[in-house]
Amino acid sequence: MPLDPNRDFTAFSLPEEHRELRASVRALAQDKIAPRAAEIDQSAEFPRDVYDVLVAAGLHAIDIPEEYGGQGGDALAVVLVIEEIARVCMSSALIPSVNKLGTLPLRIAADSDLLSRYLPQVASGEAMFSYCLSERESGSDAAAMKTRAVMDGDEWVLNGQKSWITNAGVSAYYTVLAVTDPDAGVQGISAFVVHADDPGVSFGAPERKLGIHGSPTREILFDHARIPGDRIVGAPGTGFRTAMTTLDHTRITIGAQAIGVAQGALDAAVAYAKEREQFGRPISDFQGIQFMLADMAMKLEAARTLVYTAAAKSERGDADLTFFGAAAKCFASDVAMEVTTDAVQVFGGYGYTKDYPVERFMRDAKITQIYEGTNQIQRIVMARQLLKG
Repeated sequence: MPLDPNRDFTAFSLPEEHRELRASVRALAQDKIAPRAAEIDQSAEFPRDVYDVLVAAGLHAIDIPEEYGGQGGDALAVVLVIEEIARVCMSSALIPSVNKLGTLPLRIAADSDLLSRYLPQVASGEAMFSYCLSERESGSDAAAMKTRAVMDGDEWVLNGQKSWITNAGVSAYYTVLAVTDPDAGVQGISAFVVHADDPGVSFGAPERKLGIHGSPTREILFDHARIPGDRIVGAPGTGFRTAMTTLDHTRITIGAQAIGVAQGALDAAVAYAKEREQFGRPISDFQGIQFMLADMAMKLEAARTLVYTAAAKSERGDADLTFFGAAAKCFASDVAMEVTTDAVQVFGGYGYTKDYPVERFMRDAKITQIYEGTNQIQRIVMARQLLKG
């Protein structure tokens, strides 16, 4: 369903430059990405053509600073880009989302040499950057990771594996967390930049997933992988703090994905309810459907406002960002799962088929409740912020 690019989905007051950005991304997504979304889901292949479109428009990594050849977009701009792409294709929305996730640790902790070495390549579209934290036995308990990095001369030698890595095998570079001092707890974890073609680095088979089929998810394996000593991100032992600070900011992008896919589902449900007739009337005439649509829209607007607020706090570096980042991700993803499920219900039997996009929206929405920390973990994060001090 074509959308008016000037339609305002939210009462949240946006600056003019952000409204213009949203309109341009919405038009591009509708024209270039939406027609490919079902095929991307069906083929389960990374959408290289969509990546090229986003690169040409400067939307694949809009947050890279101008000094490194990027657009210098702020946190709200990143949210708007991801939201509008996710409205038509969640897999494609992971391109700007993961580029931020992979490169932000460098911007938080790396020296100028690493920044100038890698950020221009991401800004130009030459390379993508992924993030490697979770392992088979350390998902929610990230501090229990087993991957080791040992200094040998002027090189680091990595052994271990990372699981559920988004865009693994497509990205050229990876921010990898590894234990450098096993006796120091979280103070013994460091971050490194690893290249896909480094000796000793390999990838597992693509995961067979419920949704986001066009974004490859694989394990990355380290078998005596040797990397130069200058590829450590920050000082030894600071990696875990860098990783957690990164997630405070990037969980907001998961919220953006969530409100985007929920908006796509709501749009489809509203349009279908106006067209579908039963008992001689459009089903939009029935109060049961009206109440469902009203609840979907009400919760979505609340989620969007929370995500935009969290983005503003991210940009300012507010002290309560940890709470708001977790809250935005948690609430928006719960809303997305509810809204997409209700959209399938509005479509009835048709909603359960691939003839309409709502079943894809529902499958794609589920991951937003899981990655970058399950929503149970987000509630723990929020509670700790409330109870500390």
